[in-house]
This record gives sequence, structure tokens and C-alpha cells, in this order.
Amino acid sequence: MVGLLGRTRAQSTRRPGTAHQQRGSHEGKHRHGPSNGLRSALSLRSVAGQVFVLQVVIVLLLVVAAVVALVLQVRHDSTQEARNRSLAVAETFANAPGTRAALKAPHPTALLQPSAEAARKASDVDFIVVLNTDAIRYTHPKPDRIGKKFVGTTAPVLAGHSITEQITGTLGPLVQATVPIKAPDGKVVGMVSAGITTANVGGAANRQLPLLLGAAAVALALATTSTALVSRRLLRQTHGLGPYEMTRMYEHHDAVLHSVREGVIIVGAEGQLLLANDEANRLLGLPADAEGQHVQKLGLDTATADLLASGRVATDEVHLVGDQLLAINQRPTDLQGGPAGSVATLRDSTELRALSGRAEIARERLKLLYDAGVGIGTSLDVTRTAEELAEVAVPRFADFVTVDLADAVLRGQEPDAGAGLRRTASGGIRKDAPLYPVGEHIGFVPSTPQAHSLRTGEAVVEPDLGGAPGWLAQDLQRTAQVVDYGIHSLITVPLRVGPLVMGVVNFWRSERPEPFDVEDLALAEELVARAAVSIDNARRYTREHTMAVTLQRSLLPRTLPDQSALDLAYRYLPAQAGVGGDWFDVLPLPGARVAVVVGDVVGHGLLAAATMGRLRTAVHNFSALDLPPDELLGLLDELVGRIDQDEMTEDSRAAVTGATCVYAVYDPTTRRCTVARAGHPPPAVIRPDGSVEFPDVPAGPPLGLGGLPFETAELELAEGSRLVLYTDGLVEDRERDIDVGLELLRTALAGADRSPEDTCRAVLDALLPARPSDDIALIVARTHALGADRIASWKVPSEPSAVGEVRASVSRQLARWGLDELTFTTELILSELVTNAIRYGNGPIGVRMVLDRTLICEVFDGSSTSPHLRYAATTDEGGRGLFLVAQLTDRWGTRYTPEGKVIWAEQPLP
Repeated sequence: MVGLLGRTRAQSTRRPGTAHQQRGSHEGKHRHGPSNGLRSALSLRSVAGQVFVLQVVIVLLLVVAAVVALVLQVRHDSTQEARNRSLAVAETFANAPGTRAALKAPHPTALLQPSAEAARKASDVDFIVVLNTDAIRYTHPKPDRIGKKFVGTTAPVLAGHSITEQITGTLGPLVQATVPIKAPDGKVVGMVSAGITTANVGGAANRQLPLLLGAAAVALALATTSTALVSRRLLRQTHGLGPYEMTRMYEHHDAVLHSVREGVIIVGAEGQLLLANDEANRLLGLPADAEGQHVQKLGLDTATADLLASGRVATDEVHLVGDQLLAINQRPTDLQGGPAGSVATLRDSTELRALSGRAEIARERLKLLYDAGVGIGTSLDVTRTAEELAEVAVPRFADFVTVDLADAVLRGQEPDAGAGLRRTASGGIRKDAPLYPVGEHIGFVPSTPQAHSLRTGEAVVEPDLGGAPGWLAQDLQRTAQVVDYGIHSLITVPLRVGPLVMGVVNFWRSERPEPFDVEDLALAEELVARAAVSIDNARRYTREHTMAVTLQRSLLPRTLPDQSALDLAYRYLPAQAGVGGDWFDVLPLPGARVAVVVGDVVGHGLLAAATMGRLRTAVHNFSALDLPPDELLGLLDELVGRIDQDEMTEDSRAAVTGATCVYAVYDPTTRRCTVARAGHPPPAVIRPDGSVEFPDVPAGPPLGLGGLPFETAELELAEGSRLVLYTDGLVEDRERDIDVGLELLRTALAGADRSPEDTCRAVLDALLPARPSDDIALIVARTHALGADRIASWKVPSEPSAVGEVRASVSRQLARWGLDELTFTTELILSELVTNAIRYGNGPIGVRMVLDRTLICEVFDGSSTSPHLRYAATTDEGGRGLFLVAQLTDRWGTRYTPEGKVIWAEQPLP
């Protein structure tokens, strides 16, 4: 403690703003003269400075108040004197002989003006004015004012009374008295007014003001000097401390003294004990009345008592007091001018050593738990989380760690009771330990600690494996190898979250000779408890992820349908963070056409996958209607809007689904591709020469916004062109803008004579990020064209006789194709369809046959009326045409064109 106080004192002398430094600086200032002391006293931080300022302010206020009071009093007396003098002069002049008679003279001014001016100068007033009863001046110091109206109050004077007032007259602000001039009968025949201006009234006060201010300045200087002397004296007494510092020092003195874990003893110059804190009383066993007694009489051992009484300097001098080793530090208290005596600190070194060892162990264990909290559970993978547990515990806690989990946990499910475990992770200071390897399925016998932990959910410590028959019974050969290897102690802790036991963690010790103890068991339980939460989170995530992937895979196409228009290759890569809502599909359409669709639902998880399934099913249904791409996207837009309305909740107005889509229909008979997109990235087209372009397809709004129509673009694709559709996860992520991604995609796609499969591989090699944050769907379609030799068409007049010509033409064309077996059914199908077109439709009428994987028959007419299949009664003469068509073909239907409609039917080839 003495060393601590010494270091604190040394540090305090070096730190600016401390009490010791202030004291030293103030004492230096006192030594350098009174001016320096005065400046120190004026420092507002110290108590002396604050007292000095307060006293100066009080004296200043008193002096200012005195000066103001004197000035006001002088001004009041001067004004009162002016009132009295004006009244006396006015009355004297009014009662003077000749004044009343002059008023009756023909020219009163000639008689009164000289006498009034003489009287004014003699009486030391600024004016004497004689008025008639109409308040018209007969006299005035300024002759040009004679004959003008008097400024002042005259009504009381005309009533026979004298008045005195302060007004602003022709000479400025003034004090004037007005008295009546009375006839012998008491009648008022005129008035006299005499007065003094305000400037002359205050002259006396102004003349006295310098004297007053001088006296005030002298008084203030004397008061300031005396205050400074008092503050200087106070500064020496307080050592320059401020009020807060003094309060804090005295309030904390006792608290700090008695709360430190070191004994503190202060001994006076004569050896008497002046102060001992609580820790000193405990360490030395001092009596309750020890303070004030000589240290030699306190019952201490001789060496300790002599040291304390001598006052000599001692540093970490060890003394045996009872059964304790005390390290004593002692310093004199008069090194810096303090009182004579010494201060000693006592520290129990035995307790400190024990505490230091326990604190270091506790610190290491807390650090281990902290590192476990940070390092375990960094990913939502069960196996990786188990490996992180082993990495954290080796070698800081155990020499080897193995983690055994149930197979169901690895699949994200809850484990079955009694099922065996699989070694999931293993770590150790060496790689050649004869423990079960990772991946091996282990069935623990009932006597093992692992089986006990799985059965009861409690941790087990085996301090001596060589003498643990229950553990040795697991596998006699392997357990013997483990003991021979040097592994001698084991802690088995169940991986448990609530009542669910997912597996066990085994901590093995070989290098350190001491076995695991109870404290080690508690640490192992805490470590495993933290890891169990992370493993359970990973298990739950695995379950949810597996469910979402299963749902998503079930909703995506397993295989692509057979068709002749396109050679296809595709890739679907889910995001690392979770399952998303990207999808693709290939849909064969009537007339050898093929529709290719790619879509993206915003978000991840089960909801996104389910929404994707609903949209994909809707595209299947809408494509069966053989709608144009823009109309199909319009129906999808309405569907997404209804989904948002159905998912409206109380907490939010609407859960906006958000989806994008691109839909393309390729016709191999015309080599034209019709494309429409809803907020989706544009498709790419690779020409046969290897050049790449992004056609200008109107973007359209994302699905679900509603209100805006979708537009289509017609692309003519040469045979061998490749159409590339993709989702934004391929070209955009957090670190790459979509424009940059499109340029990278253009570069990766460039090149001729590559198959769709090679194109997919090149694109993913160039653009696939290390950890995709979004799903990626990519489909590449290379186009084929149906040759003219596989298409036959005829124009049909709107006459019943034309049906026979159609049958003849069909028969000849089927003979050329080698399909004579289909002649009868084809003639019957086209006869019924052409007859209906002639009877119910509008011209022009056309017939087309397309030889693809099936034989396709198509009848065109200009009507938009769709035929309906009905079942005719036995007595009906007609109505069986479409029924026969449906029976003789695999599929039939109607699609609409801008010019009318097409009724088509497909027959399988023999």
C-alpha cells in the first residue's frame, strides 16, 4: 500500500490539474511575490478564487448602490430647490409694485419686459414670463416668443392658486411655477411664471458626480485589496483545491481507507498508533481501543512492533504474524513537509498468491467460454458446428475432443431414443489417437458413461479410465489401446436442449497428469451447453432447409418434355443462405411450338418456394389456353395481386409477394419467337456466328403491381441461334451491379459452335460467385426449324364441295410422307373441322398439316367463335363431329390469332 501511495503521489505530481500540483504551483507563486499570489487567488477553480470573486461582486454592488442613491438624492434635492426658487421668484414678481399697474397700461410689454429680465438675472432663474388671463405672454427671455400662447397649466392659476410643474416648454424640459396677479378685490388680472431648465437643475448633481465616483473607486480598490489578502490566506490553507475536490477528498477518505484489501497503519512521531483501517485490524488482530496506544503495547511480535515504531523505510519486508506472511511497506510522512510519523501498508502474501492462481484459472476459463460463444455456431451446419466445438476445446481444456450425434440430428430431425450415434467431429493434439474415427456409427453399451449420459441427461466424469470397468466394456481391444496411448481421464457431457438429447461430447486428457475434477466437469457442462444451442439451431435450420429444398425440388421440373423445336440445357443453383423462389419451365404448345419461362419470386424460405409453385402451376394452366405471352403475364399479374390480398394481415396492409417473369414462345415453322417480360432481366440471343445481343424487349412492371399492360417483342431467330433466359442472381449481387453483370454475361456467351450444355458451363464458370446470395436459374435453348417438306397447307373456299378437294390433297400428302395408315382418320378429322369452319366460321379458311413428333392438323378461319364438344343423343342427326375428332386424336383444341382462330388436332405417328 505504501508503494501504491508513493506511486499515486508521484503520478499526481505529474498529472496536470491535481491537488498536489496545484499546491506546488501556488506555493511557488507565493514565493515569487504578491502579484503572483493575487493571480493565484483570482483562479476561479479554487475555493479562494471563488471567495475572492464573491466578495468583490458584493463590494461592487454596495458601491454602485451607494453612488446611485447619492446621485438620485442630489437630483431630487436640486429639483426641489428649483421648485421653491421658481415659486418664490414668481410670487415676488407678481406682488412687486407696478406689475399690476403695468398690465393695465396700453403697452404692458414695454413696461414689464425690462423689469422681468432684470429680475430674472438677479434671481438666477432661466425665465420670468408675465401673462394675461388669456395666457398670452407679455414678457419672455426670447422676444420672438412674446405675444404667443403660454405652455403650461393655467386653469388653477386663474382660480387663484399657485402651481409648480415639470414640463417641456419653449426652452426645453424645465421646472416652472405659475402664480396669479390679483386686484385689490381678489380678482385675477394676470399671471407670472418663473422657471429653471432641467439642464441647470442637474448641474449641481453633475458637478458632484466626479467626486462621488472617485470616492467609490477608492472604496472599491481598498475593498478589493483587503479581499485579495484574505483570499491569499485562504489559498494557502486550502492548497488551491476547488470545492468539488475538497468535498470528494473528505467524503471518500474513510470509504477508500476502509475498503482497500491492504492494511493501512499511520504511526505518529512518538510511536503511538494514529489510524488503522479494517484490513489492518484483521491482519494484526488489533484490540478495539488500539488507536492512541504505543505500537509496542499492541501485542504484536517484536520484529513487527519494532519496524512500526522505528519509522524507517521498508519495501515488501515479510513478517510472520500468526500463521500469515505479511508483506510490509513503510514510508515516513514528512518527506514533503507533512507531519512527522510514518505510514505502513500490510498485504497478506499467502492469500494473494492463492487468489492470483485462482484468478488466473478463472480468467482462462472465462476466456475459453467467451471464445466458445464467439467461435461456435458461426454457420448453420450441424457438422461444422460440432467441429468448431472441438477446435475451441483443444488443447486449452482437453487433449482430445469427440462429438457423437444421432443420425437424425444430422438430417435435421429429432433423435429416436435408443438409436446409435455417429462420430461427427474429432479433434486432438495428435492425429494418431486410437479413438473411433469420424463417420463411424457407434452403439454404446449400457455400462459406459456415454450411455449413462444419454439415458439420464447428466454429465459423467471418469478420473481413471484404466480403472473404469463400465467404460472398458465398450470395446475391450480399442479401450485397451486408448489406455496404452496415455489417455487417462474422461468427461462425457450430453448435448441437451431442454428434454431433447442430441448426442454426447467426450473430453479426453492425456498430457496433463492430473485427472479431470468437479470444477472441470462444471466448465465442460457450460461449454457444451453453449454449443448445444448452436447445434440445435443448426439442426432446426437443416430441417427447415431440407423441407424447403424438398418442396422446391418437387415444384421444379424433374425432366424436360420431349419436343423438336429446341435443344435445351439448364442449371438451377439455390442460394447458400436458403431456398428461394426462382423457377423455370419448358412447355410444348400446339403447332410444334414451345414456350420457355423463367421467373423469380422475391425472398427466401418456404413462403417463396410455395409461391413459386403456385405461379408455375398457373403458367401451366394459362399456357394450356394457348394465350399470347402478354395476355399470359396479365393473368399472372392478377393472380399475384389476389395472393397479396389473401395474405393481408392485421399488422400490415398487405404482404407484397413480388415476382418477375419472362415468357417466350418459339415457333419452328416460322422461326419467330414472341417474348414478353414482367420486371425481369432481358433475354440474350446468341446468333449462329457467335455474336451476342440483348433484344429490346419491353420490360413491363413486376407481377402484382397491376394497372399497366404488358408488351411483346417479335424476334426472328436463324436456325442454330441460342436463346438464353436467366434470373437476376446470375448477373447481380451485393458486390456487382447488374450492368457489370450483363457485360460479363455477354462476354461469357460469345462464341460459335457451342452446345447449350457447354454454354451453361461457360456462363457459370465466369459469373458464379463463391457464395451465391440468391438463387440462380439459367436455361439455354438452341433453335431448330421445320423444313418446308414437313409442312403442307391449302386455302379452302367457303363451299361444301371444297371438302372433297381437301380430302384428296390430304391423302396425297400423307402418301408422300409415308403415312398411308393415317389417311382415313386424317381425312375424317379435317372433313369435320373444315365443314364446321365453312358452316359456322368466316373466310378465309385454310388447312395446314405439320409433321413433327405427331401429325398436326390445323384449320384456320376468320371467326372468333370457339366450338364446344357436346354429346349428341341417339335421335340427333348431327352434333357428333367434334366428338369423333376427340376420339380419334390425342389432343385437340383452339387457339386465337389476330385474324381469327385455329382449331388443331394431334395424332400419334404409327
